[in-house]
Amino acid sequence: MSFTADRLLLFGATGDLSQRMLLPSLCALHADNLVSDKLKIVGTARSDLDDTAFRNFAQDALNKFLPDYRKGAIDGFLKRVSYQALDANQTASFADLAQKVGPREDGLAIFLSTAPSLFEPTIAGLQASGLAGETSRIGLEKPLGTDLETSRHINDAVGTAFSEDRIFRIDHYLGKETVQNLLALRFANIMFEPIWNAQYIEHVQITVAETVGLEGRVGFYDGAGAMRDMLQNHMLQLLALVAMEPPSRFDPAAIRGEKTKVLRSLRAVGPADTVTGQYRAGTSGGNPVPGYADELGKPSTTETFVAIKAHIDNWRWKGVPFYLRTGKRLPRRVTEIVVQFRPVPHSMFAQRGAVAQPNRLIISIQPEENITFTLMAKEPGLDRGGLRLREVPLDIRMEDAFAGPQRRIAYERLLLDLIEGDQTLFVRRDEVEAQWAWIDGIRQCWAENHITPNPYSAGSWGPTAAIALAAKDSVAWHE
Repeated sequence: MSFTADRLLLFGATGDLSQRMLLPSLCALHADNLVSDKLKIVGTARSDLDDTAFRNFAQDALNKFLPDYRKGAIDGFLKRVSYQALDANQTASFADLAQKVGPREDGLAIFLSTAPSLFEPTIAGLQASGLAGETSRIGLEKPLGTDLETSRHINDAVGTAFSEDRIFRIDHYLGKETVQNLLALRFANIMFEPIWNAQYIEHVQITVAETVGLEGRVGFYDGAGAMRDMLQNHMLQLLALVAMEPPSRFDPAAIRGEKTKVLRSLRAVGPADTVTGQYRAGTSGGNPVPGYADELGKPSTTETFVAIKAHIDNWRWKGVPFYLRTGKRLPRRVTEIVVQFRPVPHSMFAQRGAVAQPNRLIISIQPEENITFTLMAKEPGLDRGGLRLREVPLDIRMEDAFAGPQRRIAYERLLLDLIEGDQTLFVRRDEVEAQWAWIDGIRQCWAENHITPNPYSAGSWGPTAAIALAAKDSVAWHE
């Protein structure tokens, strides 16, 4: 059912995600008149606050995390906001929440960020209070389970109250401009799509590197690890966008259908194609930092680094390795996709001593949004010492190419799409289950082959085995 919600119910409204991302994003949408004047926002959490106390809380968060040029909109935005305390385990308390939400002329959008153990009681409460009707849709923030079985359990619980067309599973990477530009880059440029296959592409690298350690996420991270925290969701979504077939049209069903085909085509990973690690004490940004076990306060077998050599068993990508790596306490914060093309079949310049390097496309997602394509060009000169070729980068810096339009953080787009009902940038259930099935297979491989994390020093690029994983194919990680 198509509708633009006039009520937004924000679970976890006093949490870190709300302070840093959700409230600033909603205030930015308000400042730019992108949401209707009718939209009212109701926050809920366990904290015992009234409307005034929550508005003060929200104001503090906005003063801290909202850009200065938007702060003039804070007072007007806070008039949209109210609050209702809630214990999700008490079904009866949802009646008060429903009364606070009030009548919905157009519909209700729900943003649910909660512990996996609270999904069932929360859905039951929404259903019992009438907040899960046909004019309600729900956005689900990760984690959605810890494996395929628990993911199915959560999805089954949500599915008892919401049909699939009213469920919006959030992966905030899909809201990033450069991630969306993957579609434009591939399918709006004749120079790329005809060569976007195994005949012309040698390999693909996807890196998500963080410089931080636990940073207050001890309880969650030690139960998740790098595999569940990053690879299962963000990185597999990036892989699917890089590798999918051209959708027949730009709509949610077509795009998500093609992504699912890729995820179902992932080959099971063997022990020789995976490396796992855990950081020990080292340096970050020139400063000494403790090891993972020191931060945690106890020994742990949780991985903080994963590298995988993946294959997609379909016609387009036969024989093309996809190298994936993610980790904490690495030398720099970067998320990027590197598409390495094959060398030219014959170089006529070799007899003149010139070496032609293969072309390479680098799509930088964070901290800077940038697209670089390397071409070979002749160095200026009379060539008496021999002809020289050199790589020349063609850079498209998004902030320079689009200096006019305002850059937006991912949650601005995702919250607006949730309110308006556009599922294009959200993840379908069969996508999630295909991701978990592949990840569960890797974890089973680790268990059966007694693969445990290799130590690596904080501030390095991970265990040396990760370098060897690519080097045995004569590939070097892009750093």
